[in-house]
Amino acid sequence: MNIRILMPMMAAFSFSCTAAPEQPVEVGKVDWQRDLDTALASSKDSGKPVFALFQEVPGCAGCKQFGKNVLSDPLVVDAIENEFTPLLIHNNQPGKDAEILKRFNEPAWNYQVVRFLDSKGNDLIPRKDKVWTTAPLVDRMIRSLDKAKRSVPRYLSILEAEQSPGFKTAAFSMHCFWTGEMKLGQIEGVVSTEAGFIGSHEVTLLKYDPRTIKLNKLVAAAGKIDCADTAYVPQSDLPLIPGGKVLTGYRRAPESDQKKQLSGTNASDLGLTPAQSTKLNAWLHMKPQLAAQYLSPPQRAAFRR
Repeated sequence: MNIRILMPMMAAFSFSCTAAPEQPVEVGKVDWQRDLDTALASSKDSGKPVFALFQEVPGCAGCKQFGKNVLSDPLVVDAIENEFTPLLIHNNQPGKDAEILKRFNEPAWNYQVVRFLDSKGNDLIPRKDKVWTTAPLVDRMIRSLDKAKRSVPRYLSILEAEQSPGFKTAAFSMHCFWTGEMKLGQIEGVVSTEAGFIGSHEVTLLKYDPRTIKLNKLVAAAGKIDCADTAYVPQSDLPLIPGGKVLTGYRRAPESDQKKQLSGTNASDLGLTPAQSTKLNAWLHMKPQLAAQYLSPPQRAAFRR
């Protein structure tokens, strides 16, 4: 073959086989925009707030940890990409990045800072430093959506509830823990459920958020749906529940007995959190449209019954 023909072919082959550069670990798995004006214009067209990440790239161990954990959490990524306009600004680079830092009065080399902007570049909620974990970041995402008068999707709300440090635990016996998981999972404030046993009794162990539902209200709600033959609670909560028993000796049921309403679906392939799995299991057959709201848009697109 003529060498003058062969060389361009080899060059083209070499170019096509060159892997795309990996995204810096500090910025996680979000598909970021890099131009402020474009992001603001997109925000104006869509009504979605701008999720503006000011980040060190390359950054310190803390910046890398934030990217690996928080900005790579599948639900956080889905929420940023679907409910916001994602914008990345390097806080340690010259050129346009440095100009944007100056415009927003952001210090250089300052770890990660996330600001939520309207389409004019104004802060929707006050700037806050040192928000480095999932729970407070999700809380700020929800508050910024509220401020922008955007609806907060259920999958983001349930993620916020799941991250709460104030969970409490209880278990309820009933005739069938498959039914217990389904019915108890429907109660507002119940975050996750699990099928199990205490002694010879089938029970549903649950975590609930006391900010949303108090224990006495939870017991009453469980009783109304015939899922509270006996209430088992921690020793410290026992005085609040007449006729209750101490939660001890619990055994988890086999995997085949967990989230029975999801049998025959591909739910296990969606990377669901325990809270998502609980709510999907609770509502799938009774109110499938409501159940779908606990899935992010990519999860909904992938879900098959």
